[in-house]
Amino acid sequence: MSLHSKNFLEIRPLPVEDIELILATSESLKEVSSRDIKKVPTLRGKTIINLFYEASTRTRTSFEIAGKRMSADVINISASSSSVTKGESLKDTAKNLQALSPDIIVIRHPAPGAARQLARTLDCSIINAGDGAHEHPTQAMLDIMTIKEKKGYIKGLNVAIIGDITHSRVARSDIWALTKLGAKVTVVGPKTLIPPYIEKLGINVSYELAEIIPSADVIIMLRIQKERHRNGFFPSLREYSKLFGLNLTKLKSAKADLLIMHPGPVNRGIELDPEVADGPYSVILEQVSNGLAVRMSLMYLLLGGITI
Repeated sequence: MSLHSKNFLEIRPLPVEDIELILATSESLKEVSSRDIKKVPTLRGKTIINLFYEASTRTRTSFEIAGKRMSADVINISASSSSVTKGESLKDTAKNLQALSPDIIVIRHPAPGAARQLARTLDCSIINAGDGAHEHPTQAMLDIMTIKEKKGYIKGLNVAIIGDITHSRVARSDIWALTKLGAKVTVVGPKTLIPPYIEKLGINVSYELAEIIPSADVIIMLRIQKERHRNGFFPSLREYSKLFGLNLTKLKSAKADLLIMHPGPVNRGIELDPEVADGPYSVILEQVSNGLAVRMSLMYLLLGGITI
């Protein structure tokens, strides 16, 4: 992706300059949500379609509100209420939607590469809202926006990503974004949930949560994806929580200004105890707020004159 692309598909090829442009634009647009009238006319007359093949609350709602805050016409389509239930392919669905002349299609799909397939097929802009275990680029952008907002910088921070790295599109996008900006990233989890050779991405690997807590500036907890764990990646949720979940006892060795993040939804009592999820270290709700600003920013940059 470059400054001349009309799509936002993944973090991996994104230049640092583009990441910084998105962050700066997001920071300026965040103010819109604090106004009495939370709307700007920037995308008036533009049409945005949210095409979601997977269940979502935060991401789909965030994209919908972002479009409406920018005065765009927003249409939501879920697979369960579309012609997909009648056997229509993604390609045919997309071509039919293009016939309606949308300006942006936001897609979430369980198949890696689905967003790129649409980008090759359609003339409108495509935003990837998560494709299988590949990437979730807008989540990475809101994560680094939250870290920078709280810490003031990214370079040199020790960031630990904990949990199911193998199946996590969030982990992949976060790793690309954080390493590009100079953070020191360590992934932590059971050996069965850490991909082989992941160190080649320029990160560290640990299998012991306790050893990384004292030095961590940021901890990003990942959701245990119960729907993917039918093959016995670990003995039980109880054992996983005991070894890799965060509670106040484990955090006694943490830095006073540690940030704890989670892409949601949180499995309370598994990844995070309630006292941690709702405690002073947590910036989970700030992530949600920043997600709205990031998605407004991307819509503006793709359609509002400057392209990324």
